[in-house]
Amino acid sequence: MGEYRTIASQAQDEFVEKRSRFIGYAKPVTTEEEAAAFIGEIKSKHWDATHNVYAYRLRQGQIQRYSDDGEPQGTAGIPVLDVLQKSDVTDTVLVVTRYFGGILLGGGGLVRAYSHGASIALQAAGVITMRECALLRLTCDYSQYGRVSSLVPECGGVIDDTAFTEAVSLSFHMAPENMASFARQLADATNGQVSFTEEGKAFFRWKDSAAK
Repeated sequence: MGEYRTIASQAQDEFVEKRSRFIGYAKPVTTEEEAAAFIGEIKSKHWDATHNVYAYRLRQGQIQRYSDDGEPQGTAGIPVLDVLQKSDVTDTVLVVTRYFGGILLGGGGLVRAYSHGASIALQAAGVITMRECALLRLTCDYSQYGRVSSLVPECGGVIDDTAFTEAVSLSFHMAPENMASFARQLADATNGQVSFTEEGKAFFRWKDSAAK
């Protein structure tokens, strides 16, 4: 079963720890270029910050990178990356910005603070599951459309597009394990007159994913 976890949307959250302000940012990305662009955007926005720590993980090439951005080695970037790893989240970049408040946090305090900044950003963005589905298409008569269009969601599919011409064409996606049952029920409902073709595969947000 092909699936992965990522975030639903770009988001941010912040907190204060011993007068230091921490701002956590999260954004869905698919390439290193997108991740670098977002990191640059946050660094430009917070050019006056003490640190802009980041980490990201990508499915493409199974890439993961991080930066302490001047914090003591191992106290910032690795804790942020660790949040992504433990949440099993990929195709995501996290940036945690710090404005120093005058009180040193110590190594353990920094680890906890950057972990928390990453965690609240991830929570604000909402973790979702993306699942690989089959892209399907069928054509039916207008007299069959009502039953066929109801059968697709009944079997766990989602209709993506409908074209009304001399006949009705439906484009939809469905989890692979539901296709055999759908094929049987479609044949029964249309007396074997309608079948579907598979045109590829793509990832879609799984309906049982936990939203924020």
